[in-house]
Amino acid sequence: MSSRFAPEPGFRHDQSARTAVLLCNLGTPEAPTAAAVRPYLAEFLGDDRVVEIPRLAWWPILHGIILRTRPARSAAKYATVWHEKDGSPLLHWTQRQATLLRGWLGEAGHNVLVRHAMRYGKPSIASQLDALKAEGANRILILPLYPQYSGTTTASVFDAVYDWARTQRHIPELRFVNRYHDDAGYIEALAQRVEAHWRDNGRGEKLVMSFHGVPERTLRLGDPYHCESHKTARLLAQRLRLGDNQYLVTFQSRFGKAKWLEPYTEPSLIALAQQGTRRVDVVCPGFTSDCLETLEEINQEAREAFLHAGGQQFEYIACLNDDAPWITALSRIAQQHLQGWPTQREDAAQLQERSRRSQSAGAAQ
Repeated sequence: MSSRFAPEPGFRHDQSARTAVLLCNLGTPEAPTAAAVRPYLAEFLGDDRVVEIPRLAWWPILHGIILRTRPARSAAKYATVWHEKDGSPLLHWTQRQATLLRGWLGEAGHNVLVRHAMRYGKPSIASQLDALKAEGANRILILPLYPQYSGTTTASVFDAVYDWARTQRHIPELRFVNRYHDDAGYIEALAQRVEAHWRDNGRGEKLVMSFHGVPERTLRLGDPYHCESHKTARLLAQRLRLGDNQYLVTFQSRFGKAKWLEPYTEPSLIALAQQGTRRVDVVCPGFTSDCLETLEEINQEAREAFLHAGGQQFEYIACLNDDAPWITALSRIAQQHLQGWPTQREDAAQLQERSRRSQSAGAAQ
């Protein structure tokens, strides 16, 4: 008789229980080609957290129109930011952050497993949870790389974890980090990133803080993303000692014809140029890793729009990526949520004693 639950990893008495952190990011196609982009878009746009349209109405549009035309256009955009050596910038920086986080936590005295996963594409959340279980993890902290909570992003990561858990006989202890939009370390890392750019390149007349957009109706329905984005911007502006007229909060990446959070980034940049602003500096605080939305949409398309409208200088400020202040902040966020869990690996003597007790208990039965 077959079971609906996945087989459990083999149990060994000498394997110590481990604590783990799973860093989760949005996702990326495996290559900048239409063939690779198509399944990625199908998974992404097929998530009802992302597109809240009944499937009966949405599926014919998605599979009959969008997935026939959009993959080639998107692939061409990905090709402009794809690294010859490192491939997808989002995957590269997320891998790098996981590696550094493991080291930072180790320096702080925590012996924990750290892996990275993508909500859409590879490595999937389910595959990485399987791998962590196989490595002995029975406590797993889910840490999305989204500072601001949104049902379209953070909650979708949690959905993927819950879906995986439904297939497991022995579910590990799970914890979830919902948000860190106002974390002091995160704000400080953003400020240092901006200040480093200003030291090297001078300072513009206006700092534009561009956040990823979501449909406006999600705000009315109770999603906190809009408010948390504005709080991040306000705290960053305070740390940089900017007046209200020295920065602007905008939202990018609009999809479809519905009204999204405003003001939109590109039209705002065009308006600034037309009003006589000669130089803008643009930072994307909601993106912890550079990706298509920052490198192509902002640093290419938005740049061209601003300059074409009469602006003279457009400065894109890179994401946090592997900046030391950011990894330090990420480590502290992880440690805060790991409190109470054992994060030290048992030594040989402890393993031997635990194995002896387990065998003795088995013999007594």
